[in-house]
Amino acid sequence: MAEKKKTTAKKTEAKKETKHEAPAKQETKKQAPAPVGSTTKQEARIGVFICHCGTNIAGSMDIPAVQEYAKTIPNVAYVDNYKYMCSMPGQGVINKAIKEQKLTGVVVAACSPRLHEPTFRTATKEGGLNPFRFEMANIREQNSWVHMHDQEGSTEKAKDAIRIAVAKASLLQDLFPKAVQVEHAAMVVGAGVAGMQAALDLANAGIKTYLVESTPSIGGRMSQLDKTFPTLDCSQCILTPKMVDVGRAPNIELMTYSEVDAVEGYIGNFDVTIRKKARGVITMAEGEARGIVGGGCNGCGDCEVVCPVVKPNEFEVGMKPRKAIYINHPQVVPLLYTIDFNSCIKCGLCVTSCGEKKAIDLEAKDEFVKVKVGTAILATGFDIFPVEKKTEWGYKKYENVVTSLEFERLICASGPTGGHLIRPSDGETPKKVAFVLCAGSRDNTGNGKPYCSRFCCMYSLKHAHQIIEKIPGCIPYLFYMDIRSFGKMYEEFYYRIQDEGGKFIRGRVANILEDPATKNLHVYADDTLLNRPVDMEVDLVVLAAAVQPMEDTNRTRKLFGVSCSMDGWLLEAHPKLNPCGTTTAGVFLAGVCQGPKDIPDTVASAEGAASAASIPIHKGEVELEPYFAMCIEERCAGCGMCVNLCPFSALALVEKEGRKVMQVTEAKCKGCGTCGGFCPGGAIWMNHFATPQIVAQIDAFLLGGEQ
Repeated sequence: MAEKKKTTAKKTEAKKETKHEAPAKQETKKQAPAPVGSTTKQEARIGVFICHCGTNIAGSMDIPAVQEYAKTIPNVAYVDNYKYMCSMPGQGVINKAIKEQKLTGVVVAACSPRLHEPTFRTATKEGGLNPFRFEMANIREQNSWVHMHDQEGSTEKAKDAIRIAVAKASLLQDLFPKAVQVEHAAMVVGAGVAGMQAALDLANAGIKTYLVESTPSIGGRMSQLDKTFPTLDCSQCILTPKMVDVGRAPNIELMTYSEVDAVEGYIGNFDVTIRKKARGVITMAEGEARGIVGGGCNGCGDCEVVCPVVKPNEFEVGMKPRKAIYINHPQVVPLLYTIDFNSCIKCGLCVTSCGEKKAIDLEAKDEFVKVKVGTAILATGFDIFPVEKKTEWGYKKYENVVTSLEFERLICASGPTGGHLIRPSDGETPKKVAFVLCAGSRDNTGNGKPYCSRFCCMYSLKHAHQIIEKIPGCIPYLFYMDIRSFGKMYEEFYYRIQDEGGKFIRGRVANILEDPATKNLHVYADDTLLNRPVDMEVDLVVLAAAVQPMEDTNRTRKLFGVSCSMDGWLLEAHPKLNPCGTTTAGVFLAGVCQGPKDIPDTVASAEGAASAASIPIHKGEVELEPYFAMCIEERCAGCGMCVNLCPFSALALVEKEGRKVMQVTEAKCKGCGTCGGFCPGGAIWMNHFATPQIVAQIDAFLLGGEQ
């Protein structure tokens, strides 16, 4: 024990020598906070409030024992417990104690701060304290839930957690949120059904909206579909009116064939550089601006007719050709041709055919446009998993193995075959079609995706209905692991397909082989319900391929400072409490870019994102938490090492009084502490996570009650 006390004394001396002093001055909306040293441990009066959370916490630990222990912790002036501390009566207990006990800080031992920190901050403020004089000890997620069968251990761990929280709360200081002005404009990246819905909602709310789409026209994946489940409405009949609304909305500036090149700034003041790719065709508005009477592209298509270059059509998944100057389909918005300069031989035939309209510009170059927006919504959509990686199914090896998206184009009236479903190998009408569900989804083998792609079961049921309806006598065989019909009227649609004659085989397909003579396919699987192997000979196989993030998603998310999951989907701030927001303030998510969704859920998420993005714009200013770094200029050597480390680009070196010092853009700083942890001179002060506060927590843990 004596040796331990000596060690404690040494550590205390070391702390005195290396202790950081808070900056004397801090720009805030209100008064500057006093240095940390102004509220010493002897002056601190901390109130500790322990929540039972019903039996979530109380069922796994001895609350009275924890309460009695908390009374012995230095600087603790008051301890209480309540069954539900987050309830109004529970918050009333905190309010009353702050006033009656003259508390200088509050510690609530309860659940995750992600859940109820704002709740208890408000309670602290209503009691008369600065809301940032509050600290939370997580004794639920990090204790009782993981030690539910170890009451003694859980109780001791709760004591440690509270002691550590009190050590920090004793050194907390008043902080004041900052307010920044918000630009009355927004940006939506991606113009699929999610991006269009979000842009329309923002525009209808009176907000100038820039809608940026990387392809020549809007509509996204939904424009490639034939029908939608479970109502079997025509996809284009639903989508085209929305596309037209986007094209003519006065508050939407549509920027197709464009991509985000750079993003600077922070919530309320994003400076976004957009690269408008060379299209080679000018609009009628551009023609008028150039003084060409009746000039600009009117979508007549004369240029496409004369173009000698033939390329695979990406919109038709390579099953139909297109020219070097093209539109994806007759209903495109905007109705404007695009030149594929990677294929164009610049023969000039399109220029001649265009005549007096002079809409063709073969020397067009990329342009860069800079816009300022207050908030941004990412709706970058999804791509199809390259199912050829699953070599056992023979995709791209056997002609009659197609993906679900290829099937959509084959069965669609506006597709390459005019809606006549045929076998790619010989053009014959198939009579037996196998659908392989979870093709790459729910696959932990290493060359698939471990997650459920969510809407594959339902569109495969839709495809089964379509062939039964269009081809008399054609039988669909659906090989499945589990049918996941999760939405409104989806289960009823599943039963409908059963009644119509769809055949369901429960079992993962192990292999697909082709009969070289007939080009028929043998599907090998295990029927897990009948407990026997299956060898099914069919004319056509349709793979319900998994979905994955778009190829450019990773680049885009890095520009906006958004995190992603292990699977590459964009990550929301909180899956339940903030599903549309991100950890970067002012940036929101919509649609499948954050994970698989069907069309109704996609539209709903887009409306949610638009609503969230419009709030700070309509308020005109946004309040930021004061968890930003501050530079102690006297200690700053101007080395600049912290500048490159900052993941939010919040730091810069500036000239001040003849020398370089680090300066923080407070609105961009997220208080991550990277700079403060690295600074060799200890010149960076982290508000609310200052070195003395963290050292006090470490000491409280390592030294127990001997502080």
